[in-house]
Amino acid sequence: MIRPRPAGFWIRALAALVDFVVFFVVYSSFKVLGMRLTGVDAESADALKPMASFFTLVFAGAYTSVLHHLAGQTIGKMLVGVRVVAGEDGPPPFGTALLRFIGYFASAGTFTLGFVMAGLRHDKRALHDLIAGTRVERTKEPEAAPPPPTETPGPVVADAV
Repeated sequence: MIRPRPAGFWIRALAALVDFVVFFVVYSSFKVLGMRLTGVDAESADALKPMASFFTLVFAGAYTSVLHHLAGQTIGKMLVGVRVVAGEDGPPPFGTALLRFIGYFASAGTFTLGFVMAGLRHDKRALHDLIAGTRVERTKEPEAAPPPPTETPGPVVADAV
Protein backbone atom coordinates (compact mmCIF):
# COMPACT_ATOMS: atom_id res chain seq x y z
CA MET A 1 0.00 0.00 0.00
CA ILE A 2 1.29 3.42 -0.93
CA ARG A 3 1.01 5.84 1.96
CA PRO A 4 -0.19 9.37 1.03
CA ARG A 5 2.33 12.15 1.40
CA PRO A 6 1.97 14.46 4.38
CA ALA A 7 0.77 17.97 3.55
CA GLY A 8 3.37 20.62 4.24
CA PHE A 9 3.16 24.16 5.54
CA TRP A 10 2.31 26.10 2.36
CA ILE A 11 -0.53 23.93 1.12
CA ARG A 12 -2.02 23.96 4.63
CA ALA A 13 -1.63 27.76 4.76
CA LEU A 14 -3.51 28.05 1.47
CA ALA A 15 -6.33 25.88 2.85
CA ALA A 16 -6.44 28.06 5.98
CA LEU A 17 -6.63 31.19 3.85
CA VAL A 18 -9.71 29.82 2.06
CA ASP A 19 -11.29 28.96 5.42
CA PHE A 20 -10.52 32.47 6.73
CA VAL A 21 -12.42 33.89 3.77
CA VAL A 22 -15.39 31.75 4.89
CA PHE A 23 -14.98 33.07 8.44
CA PHE A 24 -14.83 36.67 7.19
CA VAL A 25 -18.08 36.19 5.26
CA VAL A 26 -19.70 34.73 8.39
CA TYR A 27 -18.34 37.57 10.55
CA SER A 28 -19.66 40.18 8.12
CA SER A 29 -23.02 38.43 7.97
CA PHE A 30 -23.31 38.36 11.77
CA LYS A 31 -22.42 42.04 11.92
CA VAL A 32 -25.01 43.03 9.27
CA LEU A 33 -27.63 40.83 10.93
CA GLY A 34 -26.88 42.49 14.28
CA MET A 35 -27.20 45.93 12.70
CA ARG A 36 -30.58 45.06 11.24
CA LEU A 37 -31.93 43.45 14.41
CA THR A 38 -30.83 46.25 16.71
CA GLY A 39 -31.44 49.13 14.30
CA VAL A 40 -27.86 50.37 14.73
CA ASP A 41 -26.48 52.42 11.84
CA ALA A 42 -23.16 51.65 10.12
CA GLU A 43 -21.31 54.38 12.10
CA SER A 44 -22.31 52.84 15.45
CA ALA A 45 -21.68 49.25 14.33
CA ASP A 46 -18.38 49.08 16.24
CA ALA A 47 -20.40 48.14 19.32
CA LEU A 48 -21.43 44.92 17.54
CA LYS A 49 -17.85 43.77 16.78
CA PRO A 50 -17.33 41.82 20.03
CA MET A 51 -20.60 39.93 19.65
CA ALA A 52 -19.99 39.21 15.95
CA SER A 53 -16.46 38.05 16.81
CA PHE A 54 -17.76 35.71 19.52
CA PHE A 55 -20.36 34.13 17.23
CA THR A 56 -17.76 33.79 14.48
CA LEU A 57 -15.43 32.00 16.90
CA VAL A 58 -18.24 29.61 17.86
CA PHE A 59 -19.00 29.07 14.17
CA ALA A 60 -15.32 28.43 13.41
CA GLY A 61 -15.13 25.82 16.15
CA ALA A 62 -18.27 24.05 14.93
CA TYR A 63 -17.25 24.36 11.26
CA THR A 64 -13.78 22.87 11.68
CA SER A 65 -14.74 20.23 14.25
CA VAL A 66 -17.84 18.94 12.44
CA LEU A 67 -16.29 18.95 8.96
CA HIS A 68 -13.07 17.32 10.16
CA HIS A 69 -15.14 14.67 11.95
CA LEU A 70 -17.45 13.95 9.02
CA ALA A 71 -15.09 14.14 6.05
CA GLY A 72 -11.63 15.01 7.39
CA GLN A 73 -11.78 18.23 5.36
CA THR A 74 -12.97 21.80 5.56
CA ILE A 75 -13.85 23.67 2.38
CA GLY A 76 -10.29 24.98 2.16
CA LYS A 77 -8.80 21.52 2.56
CA MET A 78 -11.17 20.13 -0.09
CA LEU A 79 -10.07 22.78 -2.59
CA VAL A 80 -6.34 22.18 -2.10
CA GLY A 81 -6.61 18.39 -1.84
CA VAL A 82 -5.64 17.59 1.74
CA ARG A 83 -7.43 15.90 4.63
CA VAL A 84 -7.07 15.41 8.37
CA VAL A 85 -6.74 11.81 9.50
CA ALA A 86 -6.43 10.10 12.84
CA GLY A 87 -5.43 6.54 13.52
CA GLU A 88 -5.67 4.31 10.49
CA ASP A 89 -6.49 6.83 7.76
CA GLY A 90 -10.01 7.70 8.94
CA PRO A 91 -11.39 11.10 9.85
CA PRO A 92 -10.92 11.98 13.52
CA PRO A 93 -13.69 11.39 16.06
CA PHE A 94 -15.58 14.54 17.05
CA GLY A 95 -13.75 14.92 20.37
CA THR A 96 -10.39 14.68 18.64
CA ALA A 97 -11.50 17.20 16.00
CA LEU A 98 -12.62 19.59 18.75
CA LEU A 99 -9.31 19.10 20.60
CA ARG A 100 -7.51 19.89 17.34
CA PHE A 101 -9.48 23.16 17.05
CA ILE A 102 -8.57 24.08 20.63
CA GLY A 103 -4.97 23.19 19.78
CA TYR A 104 -5.00 25.98 17.15
CA PHE A 105 -4.84 28.43 20.06
CA ALA A 106 -1.71 26.69 21.37
CA SER A 107 -0.19 26.86 17.88
CA ALA A 108 -1.02 30.56 17.61
CA GLY A 109 -0.03 31.28 21.22
CA THR A 110 3.56 30.28 20.54
CA PHE A 111 3.95 33.28 18.21
CA THR A 112 2.62 30.98 15.42
CA LEU A 113 5.60 28.65 15.77
CA GLY A 114 3.11 25.84 16.35
CA PHE A 115 1.93 26.29 12.75
CA VAL A 116 5.47 26.70 11.39
CA MET A 117 6.32 23.28 12.82
CA ALA A 118 4.43 21.77 9.86
CA GLY A 119 7.14 23.13 7.59
CA LEU A 120 10.05 22.12 9.81
CA ARG A 121 9.19 18.59 10.93
CA HIS A 122 9.85 15.58 8.74
CA ASP A 123 6.31 14.24 9.33
CA LYS A 124 4.81 17.73 8.63
CA ARG A 125 2.74 17.75 11.85
CA ALA A 126 1.96 21.07 13.53
CA LEU A 127 1.58 21.54 17.29
CA HIS A 128 -2.22 21.14 17.15
CA ASP A 129 -1.73 17.86 15.25
CA LEU A 130 0.59 16.58 17.96
CA ILE A 131 -1.87 17.63 20.69
CA ALA A 132 -4.81 15.88 19.00
CA GLY A 133 -2.93 12.91 17.55
CA THR A 134 -3.85 13.78 13.95
CA ARG A 135 -1.97 14.34 10.73
CA VAL A 136 -2.76 16.09 7.45
CA GLU A 137 -2.23 14.17 4.22
CA ARG A 138 -2.68 14.88 0.57
CA THR A 139 -5.83 13.24 -0.78
CA LYS A 140 -4.39 12.42 -4.17
CA GLU A 141 -2.60 9.13 -4.10
CA PRO A 142 0.89 9.28 -5.55
CA GLU A 143 0.94 7.60 -8.89
CA ALA A 144 2.72 4.28 -8.94
CA ALA A 145 5.62 4.02 -11.30
CA PRO A 146 4.77 2.10 -14.44
CA PRO A 147 6.14 -1.42 -14.54
CA PRO A 148 9.43 -1.75 -16.36
CA PRO A 149 9.06 -2.81 -19.98
CA THR A 150 9.55 -6.48 -20.53
CA GLU A 151 11.85 -7.53 -23.26
CA THR A 152 10.17 -9.58 -25.88
CA PRO A 153 12.30 -12.26 -27.36
CA GLY A 154 13.17 -11.70 -30.97
CA PRO A 155 12.85 -14.31 -33.64
CA VAL A 156 14.84 -17.42 -32.96
CA VAL A 157 17.52 -17.89 -35.56
CA ALA A 158 19.04 -21.32 -35.94
CA ASP A 159 22.79 -21.31 -36.14
CA ALA A 160 23.94 -22.44 -39.47
CA VAL A 161 27.02 -24.59 -39.26
